[in-house]
Amino acid sequence: MRILLILILLCFGMSQSGLSGDFDTVAKIFNESCVQCHGKGGKVKGKVNLLELKSISDFEKNGELLDNILDVLDFNEMPPEDEPQLSKEVKKVLVGSLEKIRHQAAQKKIFSHAPIRRMNRFQYDNSVVDLFKLRGVVFSLPERMMREHQNYFKPETEKMAEVVTVGSRPLGKSQMIERRLAGVAPFPQDLRAEHGFDNRGDHLSLSPLLMESFLRLGQSVVNSNDFNPANVGIWNEFFKSPNSEENIELEIHQRLQKFITRAFRRDVDQEFIDRYSGFVMSRLSEQVPFEEAMKEVAAAIISSPKFLYLYDEFIEGGKNVDRVDAFELASRLSFFLWGSIPDEELLELAESEELLEKETLENQIDRMLLDQRLKRFCDSFPTQWLQLERIISATPNRDLFPGFYFLKYRDSMHMMLEPLLVFETVLVENKSILQLIDSDFTYRSSLLQHAYKGLALGDFDGKPRNEVTVLRFRRMPVNDRRGGGVITNAAVMTMTSGTERTKPITRGSWLASVIFNNPPEPPPADAPPLDEHPPEEEKNMTLRERLSKHRDRPDCRGCHEKIDPLGFALENFDAIGNWRTHYPNGREVDMAGTLFRTHQFNDVIEFKDALLAEQDRFAKAFAGHLLSFALARGLGPGDQVALESIVRDTKADGYKMKGFIKSIIFSEPFLTKTNPKKGSGN
Repeated sequence: MRILLILILLCFGMSQSGLSGDFDTVAKIFNESCVQCHGKGGKVKGKVNLLELKSISDFEKNGELLDNILDVLDFNEMPPEDEPQLSKEVKKVLVGSLEKIRHQAAQKKIFSHAPIRRMNRFQYDNSVVDLFKLRGVVFSLPERMMREHQNYFKPETEKMAEVVTVGSRPLGKSQMIERRLAGVAPFPQDLRAEHGFDNRGDHLSLSPLLMESFLRLGQSVVNSNDFNPANVGIWNEFFKSPNSEENIELEIHQRLQKFITRAFRRDVDQEFIDRYSGFVMSRLSEQVPFEEAMKEVAAAIISSPKFLYLYDEFIEGGKNVDRVDAFELASRLSFFLWGSIPDEELLELAESEELLEKETLENQIDRMLLDQRLKRFCDSFPTQWLQLERIISATPNRDLFPGFYFLKYRDSMHMMLEPLLVFETVLVENKSILQLIDSDFTYRSSLLQHAYKGLALGDFDGKPRNEVTVLRFRRMPVNDRRGGGVITNAAVMTMTSGTERTKPITRGSWLASVIFNNPPEPPPADAPPLDEHPPEEEKNMTLRERLSKHRDRPDCRGCHEKIDPLGFALENFDAIGNWRTHYPNGREVDMAGTLFRTHQFNDVIEFKDALLAEQDRFAKAFAGHLLSFALARGLGPGDQVALESIVRDTKADGYKMKGFIKSIIFSEPFLTKTNPKKGSGN
């Protein structure tokens, strides 16, 4: 596909006269300059026949191709540097023409369909906790990378504490000790989608074996020794035997109606509830104790597909795109911000349909953003957006980086928490998302502060403490712009390096994927890796000089032009995030480059300035990540216009984080559903 786009854009460059911005002109250029490779005489490179594009409608049906063309134009990736470039005037007309076609297609509101999906285990844990109002968790999960101590997270105050005490779950066994249900084991972790999240519907399958495990899981939850009145908040209202057996069937029916409505997240007809209450009555007739019978029915409910699955109701006779109903909206809100089922207030507003009113919806968003359960969003979105799970496997060479190791632990258990605390602060204090690029504050432990060679931000109680159970992080001002934000912190620098050296290509790919939501193509299967130990003739070369050989391959050049400037911009940071100016061979680090062939930079501060000069591009990319997480699906051509609208709406308020979240929720893709039995592009 990338080769095809190069050819198409080169064709545009061959015939620049007469571009007026309308489709007829674009088609004319195709016919004059491109079809000789894509359609003429049966020659179809890239499996694309441009002669088949006979109308705007044909072009609209190729929305992904249209988006890719606009992307490579927007990122100045095409035409290649060694080919004639489009003039600014021609490029402006061309982009305007293509965007006009895309906007016209967007009027048809064809969004990707959000497939039916089951909860991942993070959502399952939260949902069971909320449903039973458990005092603790169902099971400990390593994907919750930062453990909260002493209740520092208080979004209702809209202020983060100056000193927070936290723990690092994946790298310390002691961090897995918490109040949980004994004897309940989690099902396997759901993997994060490539360039996506672990809540993606197209990745969350349910095999017969897993279905059986859910049945056993539901039973193990209610049969745990810790599932008792002291730990279950709804015990008295749901499980406790009634004082009188008079009207017991009605009592059971009323209890189940409330419980099932909450579990299944929508109104349930009486006949359906009767089946569950009938089961309880039959068990009671068999002399099963009341509490045990209610446990059995509760286990069945949390094993039901109606509990495990999130889905949109099909509307008979509905349009291609319909508004979500109030209960669907309640679920979308709660799983987006709380990673769990809606609470009673959301369900009550859904039942009355008040939730569909703009003012009510906005009030609910405000309420949810000030709720303790917002911590679950912070436990899920930023870790996956930043791909921080990669640091778990980072093991720098102990001989080269001895300072990375202390006791039986690694600095990475401290490193991973810094960007997460920065993200939480930006959210809780409603700061601009641009702080994620270049923050004026950060959080560091004494050990982490000591670990940053050449980037210390001041004293931190003198000698570093080798904390491994409870880690104390202090908020610190960033007076050296080489630090700050989520780009230049030690966690990202370490997880994008090898055991012995930095990997600029990996770092560039991370920046392209995470910061600009523009992941590069996978490398060719036969592309040779760079030797960790350079041969004799390369020992006095810089890393840039060694990697330049990879750019000599035509099938590698395009991606390297895209990611190399990004990766080398961070080359002053070594494999564990320490600042350096020279390589071990004495050669000076060369990190200078040009961002998107527009913004030249000679140091990392100028690089950050270049990124901030492209703030709209970052804002759109961040909005794309958020929207994909919120909808639990990949984005399609129909979502692009919504992203542009989100950027416009948030720019006026300085790209405030909460404004972004509100704009996501009020966007058309979030408030609508594509009928799975109709439409196209699903």
